[in-house]
Amino acid sequence: MTEFPAQTGRFAVHADRLFDGVSQRLHGRSTVLVEDGRILAVDLGEVSPADVPVVDLGDVTLVPGLIDTHVHLVFDASEDPVSALAARSDSDAIASMKEMAGVAARGGVTTLRDLGDRDYLSLAVREVPGLPTVVAAGPPITTPAGHCHFLGSVAGPGVAGVRRAVREHADRGVDVIKLMASGGHLTAGTDPARSQFTLEELRAATDEAHRLGLPVVAHVHAPDSVARAAQADVDGLEHVTFWTETGVEAPQETIDLVGARRLVVGASAGFVVDANRQLDQEFAVRLPGIVDVMQRLHRAGARIVPATDAGINPTKPHDVLRHALEQMVHLLGLSPFEALLTATSQAAEICGLGHRKGRIAAGFDADLVAVAGNPLDDIASIHRVTSVHVRGADLSRVE
Repeated sequence: MTEFPAQTGRFAVHADRLFDGVSQRLHGRSTVLVEDGRILAVDLGEVSPADVPVVDLGDVTLVPGLIDTHVHLVFDASEDPVSALAARSDSDAIASMKEMAGVAARGGVTTLRDLGDRDYLSLAVREVPGLPTVVAAGPPITTPAGHCHFLGSVAGPGVAGVRRAVREHADRGVDVIKLMASGGHLTAGTDPARSQFTLEELRAATDEAHRLGLPVVAHVHAPDSVARAAQADVDGLEHVTFWTETGVEAPQETIDLVGARRLVVGASAGFVVDANRQLDQEFAVRLPGIVDVMQRLHRAGARIVPATDAGINPTKPHDVLRHALEQMVHLLGLSPFEALLTATSQAAEICGLGHRKGRIAAGFDADLVAVAGNPLDDIASIHRVTSVHVRGADLSRVE
């Protein structure tokens, strides 16, 4: 992927329709005035100052750049992303991460929350011109031989050990703390049906992170890991499958706890299935139960957002968020408007970027995606991307 400088100067974008990231109805013919990668003004109609270059996108809907709240840029969405990463030097890994970010951008994803890299490599790609903004967690904090231990952040024993690990991440400059509260599927020897940290350890990690001004999200599959993380006052829960050895078991008291605390639940929605890409059989068998859990959490008051886990296998390429939005509508029963909110203004707030991302409004980053059709009527329109601007930079200029 060819990199290019961020867009400088002033220009205007015309589109026949505009979704601003908050309104339930589309605006009609609109003009977005951009300068040095930021939105100066949004006007209804076809009005722009004299002597300003104009990009007329025509019969499209302009939407805010999409925000994926859970990706792994170090993983390349191959059949064995862990081995592929192990074979790469840091410089090669960073090059691959930029390539994966480019895939996301061309699919309309202009902001990524990276919830697990190797040795803090995501810090090197946070604001690369022409690529999505990256909110970086660094390597996830795990237990000895625990899930993703090979990424480089194994906490020492006990409460003191997890506090030290959190401080190290803060010192390195991460934006969010990621805790592996249960086992997972990418790491041999770990079990998604089992917890990895005690409640006391999770509370210590959350307390230390909050003291340092950092939010905390927890990877949780096992039912008791969900309950412990919620009790430990984490800010977000990722996956939340209530995975057991034999299926999915979600106690109502835990569902109610997550809902009462209005926790953010990152649903692992979004997958591409075709002749060459199939769902893991264990996941496919549990999928109806996981969908039921997400519906129950939504009714209980949890804030559900698509958190794709992009990169972990071929069904999850880095532009998979568009598919997640469609699945949020068809599987969870959200309206197209509600689904779009979860990947624009709501996702921006969750990522700590509500002041500059997720909306088409004056003062916000010029992250603009044009799609053919009306995604508020037909969410499948979100797949028909015709152009993307990332902080003002036009991706059509990338060769």
